[in-house]
Amino acid sequence: MSKLTRRQFVKGSIAAMATITIAGTKSSGQVVGANNLIRVAVAGLNGRGSAHVGAYVGMPNVEVSYLVDPDSRTFGRRLEQIGDRPAPFLVKDIRRALDDRNVHAISIATPNHWHALMTIWGAQAGKHVYVEKPSSHNVHEGRIALDMARRHNVIVQHGTQSRSEGSWQNTIAAIRSGRYGRLLVSRALCYKLRNSIGTRPNGTPPREVDFNLWLGPAQETPFHANLVHYNWHWFWAFGNGDIGNQGVHQFDIARWAIAGATMPRSVVSVGGRFGYRDQGETPNTQISLMDFGDTKLIFEVRGLSSQGYRGQGIGNVFHLENGVIAGHRFYPNGGNASEAIPQIDNVRRGPGGSNHFANFIAAIRSGRSSDLNADIEEGHFSSALCHLANISYQLGSNAPFAPRTRAFGDNRDALETLERMEAHLSGAPHNLRLADIQLKVGPTLQLQGETFNGNTEANRLLTRQYRTGFVVPDRVG
Repeated sequence: MSKLTRRQFVKGSIAAMATITIAGTKSSGQVVGANNLIRVAVAGLNGRGSAHVGAYVGMPNVEVSYLVDPDSRTFGRRLEQIGDRPAPFLVKDIRRALDDRNVHAISIATPNHWHALMTIWGAQAGKHVYVEKPSSHNVHEGRIALDMARRHNVIVQHGTQSRSEGSWQNTIAAIRSGRYGRLLVSRALCYKLRNSIGTRPNGTPPREVDFNLWLGPAQETPFHANLVHYNWHWFWAFGNGDIGNQGVHQFDIARWAIAGATMPRSVVSVGGRFGYRDQGETPNTQISLMDFGDTKLIFEVRGLSSQGYRGQGIGNVFHLENGVIAGHRFYPNGGNASEAIPQIDNVRRGPGGSNHFANFIAAIRSGRSSDLNADIEEGHFSSALCHLANISYQLGSNAPFAPRTRAFGDNRDALETLERMEAHLSGAPHNLRLADIQLKVGPTLQLQGETFNGNTEANRLLTRQYRTGFVVPDRVG
């Protein structure tokens, strides 16, 4: 189809998009031969969407056939990436692409609050799905997305790319091998500078933005310029803070290192938004402790400038019986020298090498979810950990820094982490007076599977109220 014809189609069809719905299964997951053309619709074109488009246009026998975004201002840059290849349809509503039987897959790089619903709609339409992290905005919708993928037998890759990296696959295999003793603490770090976003007044969306579509499953919210396009991350209705943004990568690695880990026995979280006052709602400083039995998982978020911990800023540190692993190197107890992690035999790696998108396309061609390096089930559990930490935080109460909170009980590793956080805030260059600020201290929440034991308020935060036309179902079936 020519570029002109496609543009004419777009011009004539946008007005009708709001009425398009996904009504049950359109087809089972399509099986594509080794040399057949795979047509992909990329949804969400700002930021991470650039990587999606760039990955697919560089692959043989793969075509970006739709560009999807409620903000038509994003189309131009992605069309430049596609260049002289066949021109894609340009649409604001993903449902137009899902109704096209020639589309095999959708690739989701939208804001977090759209991830699960778009995955669900994709599965119902028989499309394979690549979904950016986190796979969900809350625990319930993540479970529904996983179950819907299984119900409709579609391939769903989660955007935690470390699962395709040989260095991480080897390090995780070494930890699980037992050669360094038991894993005592699996630590994840997100020390990533996040400056104030200021305050932007409510107003009218730009004429190019269909703000109703942008809101989708989120509650009705006035438009302001801190939402479109990036700072939505720091508002609870749309994002999950940095623990669910950058941090989900490190959460995934930390959980991966704990053999058989899915959901923890308990979670507690403390933190705050320190160093400035702005419109953001999520914490820029946070510590979470999770109990996985013999292994504890500790997550640290620092949005103010910070020195690294054991050489890691955005990364993972593993505390084992015989020493510490950081930066893919082992530091034995009582020694100053370190050693590289040796190559472990029989490390599992799906097709596509270290290219996470290529791994997704290879799994579509084979028709085997087992070929994926980051199947939706792994994405669901790692994303859920972010949500659990935030639920404890959201249910917290403000408390002074002194005397030190007992939220972490007698866990020495978590208490040491808290002491370092206090030094980070009170030391140069931040020089915050701890007596003048308060720490938000969440409750310790006990879990049974994917629900909390005896805590109605916490269980309420496992899901949300959805707007008409954008409802995540209560169950699959």
